[in-house]
Formats: sequence, structure tokens, C-alpha cells
Amino acid sequence: MSEIHRPEARVEPIDSTIEPAGEPAKNKKVEEASLLADAWRSLRRNPWFIISAVLLVLFLSMAIFPQLFTNNDPRECLLGRSRQSPSAEHWFGTDVQGCDYYSRVIYGARNSIAVGFIVAIGTFIIAVLLGLVAGYFGSWVDAVISRFTDMVFAVPYILGALVFLNVLESRGVREVAFVLIIFMWPTMTRLMRGSVISVVNSEFVLAARALGAGPITIMRRHILPNSLGPVIGYATVFTGIIIGAEATLTFLGVGLQLPAISWGLQLSDAQPFLQTVPHLLLFPVIFVGLTVFAFMTMGDAIRDALDPKSKK
Repeated sequence: MSEIHRPEARVEPIDSTIEPAGEPAKNKKVEEASLLADAWRSLRRNPWFIISAVLLVLFLSMAIFPQLFTNNDPRECLLGRSRQSPSAEHWFGTDVQGCDYYSRVIYGARNSIAVGFIVAIGTFIIAVLLGLVAGYFGSWVDAVISRFTDMVFAVPYILGALVFLNVLESRGVREVAFVLIIFMWPTMTRLMRGSVISVVNSEFVLAARALGAGPITIMRRHILPNSLGPVIGYATVFTGIIIGAEATLTFLGVGLQLPAISWGLQLSDAQPFLQTVPHLLLFPVIFVGLTVFAFMTMGDAIRDALDPKSKK
């Protein structure tokens, strides 16, 4: 009886190139850290980023710690020294009420910048949530959110703010910021939606779906980190736009009210005296212009550093 020859079992060599289970996550973290380091390196080499950063540190310090810049009380007013020209005693002169105008301008930074930050943060949160959901799910979800966004976007924010703020009896920082948020979130939401759509069909997102990851996990771990760059850059620019909008609304008489101190209120009070006492309009305009310039320049620099396409 002949023996039955069985084929010998062949042991395949272990491929040393196969990564351990935890290696992809580790590589991804290393890659993200490398991208952030590259963005920071790009920012440090950008002279406009340095200039805007210095200006923003100056204005933020002015808003948080005004006592570092002046020892005078901005509410100490003497009618006997009304509308004095700039001098060694009063660097920016005095206003109509006889208040030290330099102190008023310094203390005015707090409310003006506070409105800008509150509106920018509130708008950013709304835009990220709605834009992420609309861009990821698409279909009827995207259609509903987009049409609602278009409805709000159709109303000019200055006109909408004029109507709503005009009927409010009390107009403080919170009231003005809330009304501006209502009318100014659509632009950033559109930007976030477009950024999500550009990455939602990427290979790493498709791979996460194939591995069984849920929508929340995919949006939080894969889509959100790769779509926030343009939105963060725009949010910084947007803060400067809001500061200018607050000054405009207050100048038109529907923004912040006394006894608040802001650059917009100073511009509004100086309007009747433009020809006789022009410095009352000049100094607030300079501070508003430099602050808006700093935020917009910083936003452009951050957007360019975080967007790989802008570097090519």
C-alpha cells in the first residue's frame, strides 16, 4: 500500500512592514503636531503677523488693564475745561463734558473689544455646529439649514441691527452682541459648510466609515480638525469687522448707551463738533482703525498658515 504524500504546511514569513494596531493613531498625532509646528513656523516668519500680534497685545492689555496706561479717572469731568486742545496735561485734550479724552479713549477699548469677542465666539459656535451638520449629512438636512441660512443672510446685518436695537430700552454690551450674533452668523456658517464638504469624501473619512466609526466620531476626530483652518482665520478677521460694526451702530445712535464708555460713543458725541474740535473724532477713529487692521491682518496670516493650498 503506497503512502499518501501530503503537502507540507508552508509558514509564511511575518511582514515586518505591518504596523501595530496603535501605530496609525500615533502617526496621526505626530502628523497633526507636525502641521501645527509648520503653521507656527510660517507665522513667525510673517512680518505682518508680528506687527498685528504686537498691536493686539497692546489693545488687549489696554482693555483688560487700563490702569497701566492712565492714572486719570475717565468719569472725572469738569465743564470749566470743556473742549480743550491736546496738551502736556491732557494728551488728547478734553471732550464736551470736560473729561480727559486720553483716559476715555483708553477705557473705551474694553467695551468695543468685548463686543467683538462675544459676537465672534457666539457666531463661531453656531457656524461650526450648523456647518458641520449640513456639510456631513447633506441631503434634506443640508437643504433645510442652507435655506434658513439664506433667509437670514438676505437681511443686511446693519439694517437688522438698526431695527432690533432701536426698540430696546437698554442697550449694553450683551444686548448689542446678541443682536449682532442673530444677523451675522450665516457668512461663517457657509464657510464652515464648504470646508466640511471639501473633506467629507476624503480617503481617511471613507476609511473611518469602513471601519465602523459612527457619525459623531467621524465628525469630531476626522472632519472637524481638518476643516477648522479657514474658519479660525475668518473668525479673527470677523472680530475686527464686529468692532467696526459696533462703532458704526453706536455712531448712528442705536449701539451702546451712556454711561458706558466706547469708541463708538465717542465718535457719536464728536459728530456735532467735527469742524471746531476735530481731535474728538480723530483719536477714536485712529484706535478703531488700528484695532480692525490688527485683527484682519492677524486673521489673514492665520488662514494662510493653516491652509496648505495657500502655501503652494
